[in-house]
Amino acid sequence: MEQMDILEPKWYAVHTRSRHEFQVFDRLTMKGIEAFLPTIERIRKWKDRKKLIAFPLFPGYLFVHITKDPNGRLSVLKIKGVVRLLSSMHGEPEPIPDEQIISLKKLVENKEALDPYPYLTGGQRVRIKRGPLSGVEGILVEKLDKHVLVLSVDVLRQGVALTINASDVEKI
Repeated sequence: MEQMDILEPKWYAVHTRSRHEFQVFDRLTMKGIEAFLPTIERIRKWKDRKKLIAFPLFPGYLFVHITKDPNGRLSVLKIKGVVRLLSSMHGEPEPIPDEQIISLKKLVENKEALDPYPYLTGGQRVRIKRGPLSGVEGILVEKLDKHVLVLSVDVLRQGVALTINASDVEKI
């Protein structure tokens, strides 16, 4: 049973050197390691122009889908720019639930106006029940008379917020 658990790939958070997220993502992909770097697009203004630039949603972090065995971990840790895999208190890399990664991918692919949001542990857990984000789960909070869905990534202790219509969500 333990052997099967080690061989089944899981998602893990990778801490990168500052401003190395895109390079680490490219290096992981070139090595054949499945990686996910959630990004948001922001308009950057210079004196002479404006440009839409992609920024990491969680600066300094990206996600990898690897097995728990030492070879899986080592293949990531050898990549230039990788600082460490985020671990639990016992020093073991802490897997991220698939549902959190799936929901995060849906939010990023939908290209709604996402804002990094402080990590929440309280609040009402909800699921979006209709529209392109149907099935995305998070915590419902109110912010200046608007309802906001917050998707928290537990191991990062960070989240992302999306303004939604409260009638589009249901309690879990």
